[in-house]
Amino acid sequence: MQTNAVSLPDLTGRTVVITGANSGLGLETARMLGGQGAHVVLAVRNEDKGREAAREIPGDPEVRRLDLADLKSVRTFAEDWSGDIHLLINNAGVMALPEGRTADGFETQFGVNHLGHFALTNLLLEHVSGRVVTVSSGLHRLSTGIHFDDVNLERGYTPYRAYAQSKLANLLFTLELQNRLDAAGSRVLSTAAHPGYAATNLQSHGADAFSRNVAMFGNRIVAQSAWAGALPTVYAATQDLDGAGFAGPGGLFGMWGAPAASSRSPAAKDPVAAERLWELSEELTGTSFPL
Repeated sequence: MQTNAVSLPDLTGRTVVITGANSGLGLETARMLGGQGAHVVLAVRNEDKGREAAREIPGDPEVRRLDLADLKSVRTFAEDWSGDIHLLINNAGVMALPEGRTADGFETQFGVNHLGHFALTNLLLEHVSGRVVTVSSGLHRLSTGIHFDDVNLERGYTPYRAYAQSKLANLLFTLELQNRLDAAGSRVLSTAAHPGYAATNLQSHGADAFSRNVAMFGNRIVAQSAWAGALPTVYAATQDLDGAGFAGPGGLFGMWGAPAASSRSPAAKDPVAAERLWELSEELTGTSFPL
């Protein structure tokens, strides 16, 4: 199947787990991969919404509950898993929320966007045979580094500061995961993607009415569709990309256009920070690299 410069392989018989697959980028990713024969597992917080979304996905999709804001839920999901996973797509995320905490006491965006996926990946990794794809954002560039002495940003929280840190963490996680896979002699690849400027409901949950209204106006006027925004994720999952590779729209400012290899900030390439973040994340989640 040829999809806007992405030639998708036959995925018949392959299992794909997608977090947050009940709407937006996750749902579009599920539709595309399900259309290629994949058995799609929607890992979602709200099972009713997941079942509703599953009606739009080709094949025989499956819905399983997963709350990335609660490590107990992450562990339950992993403990209940058996069988091979060809693709684990860490797609779910929250953006620019008012300050809050997860069930385990972490700043919500760092906890959901990074730590929840970090724990899930480590707990499922022995089942993964193909790739781990983690969805980041071009806004990772707003963060110059992880605040290791204050990851919950208690000494200066702002919604976008927290979001940018969590998306930088996604890329450092992708980098260090690939380093560890290489050292273990694994053939599994760790890749990342960002959607550019895509119209989804992610922006509708911002911290204040003004930012929500500006974001939704932009969605209507200049954003590309959620389908187009999902293409870099599908690209990172199926195309010839190096380990720790990063895909995004190849057009103007990396915000629109067909998917291609994307650049990242210097902070997102720092191997020392990546290893330090990994060690901190192991401590915070109680999970570790299993291979």
